[in-house]
Amino acid sequence: MRIISRLDIKNEFVIKGINLEGLRKIGDPLKLAKKYYSEGVDEIIFIDSVASLYSRNNLFHILEKTVEEVFVPITLGGGIRSLKDISKALTSGADKISINSYATENPDFIKKAVKEFGSSTITIYIEAKKIGEKKWEIYKYYGREKTGIDLKQWINKIQDYDCGEILLTSIDYEGLQKGFDIELLDEVCNLIDKPLIFSGGCGSAKDVNFIKKNYPNISLSIASAFHYNKIVPYKIKS
Repeated sequence: MRIISRLDIKNEFVIKGINLEGLRKIGDPLKLAKKYYSEGVDEIIFIDSVASLYSRNNLFHILEKTVEEVFVPITLGGGIRSLKDISKALTSGADKISINSYATENPDFIKKAVKEFGSSTITIYIEAKKIGEKKWEIYKYYGREKTGIDLKQWINKIQDYDCGEILLTSIDYEGLQKGFDIELLDEVCNLIDKPLIFSGGCGSAKDVNFIKKNYPNISLSIASAFHYNKIVPYKIKS
């Protein structure tokens, strides 16, 4: 199991909220990336939380500084809207890029990105919110807007387009630190044949150990529990 640190960034600061709302400043992204690297995370994900709203990603300079001192794979997401954006991210030091909003608006872009850069480079980020019995809707713009897209249909489509990896966040559990959304995880496990990173709700080592025991092939993306020192990465890897 990969243990991944997720850093959501707005205006040069790492931020965190609950259900992707009520965002508060946490700290400097470079300092936190170095901290989690020194504590043993396997990977780091940088997400520009407002990039898609303004059709740009402002994290390239942060990424360039980070890769000089942090030596684990880094994924960059937020505001990726062109092959040029992907190329710039990779040139700046990213190992993978994450696409959410633009992919929901232009699914064929996934095909183009995979063809140009290879499937292992392309992570599709999914923000899912429950809207009915065993039914979830995809959101975009950092949980701000509904897409009208059904989660299961979207998973099937992006896998048909050969994305390399899926990052799935439960909006309903995100930031609560009360445990992962097991209902959502159970619903998608049989649908997904790509590497899956699951996110939203982690609050303790007990939560991680439950996933390790019952879903050994799943990777975990953790934010709040690291930011608020509820978990130290190397302790949950042993």
